[in-house]
Amino acid sequence: MRVISLNANGIRSAARKGFFDWLPDTGADLVCIQETKAQEHQLDHGTFRPGGYHCHYFDAEKKGYSGVAIYSRRPPDQIIRGLGVEEFDREGRYIEARFGKLSVVSLYLPSGSSGEERQQAKFRFLDFFMPYLRKLRRRRREYILCGDWNIAHKKIDLKNWRGNQKNSGFLPEERAWMDQLYGRAGFVDAFRVVNPEPDQYTWWSNRGRSWDKNVGWRIDYQVTTPGLREAIRGADIYKAQRFSDHAPLIIDYDTDLESY
Repeated sequence: MRVISLNANGIRSAARKGFFDWLPDTGADLVCIQETKAQEHQLDHGTFRPGGYHCHYFDAEKKGYSGVAIYSRRPPDQIIRGLGVEEFDREGRYIEARFGKLSVVSLYLPSGSSGEERQQAKFRFLDFFMPYLRKLRRRRREYILCGDWNIAHKKIDLKNWRGNQKNSGFLPEERAWMDQLYGRAGFVDAFRVVNPEPDQYTWWSNRGRSWDKNVGWRIDYQVTTPGLREAIRGADIYKAQRFSDHAPLIIDYDTDLESY
């Protein structure tokens, strides 16, 4: 089972840069997209309903902002849009597809980089989301939570860690939250199960030739429940083409949708 996650930084922009030309060659069973930056009625062109996939969107109320999507080869048994919290659901940050006892989520956590007001919104999200995640663990389901979490967990996960310790995305409180996610909450960083190497990044600033110099951050994840750890077989950050300021994160699991 191949799962791809991408923050598209505008799905129409990613389309112009060749994302939907590339997608059929990937063999992906599930595709999780964040920052669609579009209303679904603006995506009526067939490009945004790629052949062979069942496509589900959850938009932000604000036009040109946020939004998430899931494409799946198998039709989901159920689609859940939102977390039940108006502040976050207005921004289109969570969509979940259920297949038997497996749930796949496309998730876009708030960024706090634009200022203190947004950082406080990010902290409110984190405060709500950890108990929510603990509740998921109590269900008899496996989860793959894909997306842009907007936090680099450890020093290895960004190039200039020393200079970013007071910046959103690498604040001590955010990193401690990730410690809790992979510690007491019991979730798994799927990429690190199979790739412990440095210089593995999924996002690069558009300033200062960051892409060319590989001065990046690893802020896009596939986070799983422990029952899937042994199924994680391979991981790749696709950089041969650029569809966004993020790169697609591709992870292969030794399981299939039909087994759930």
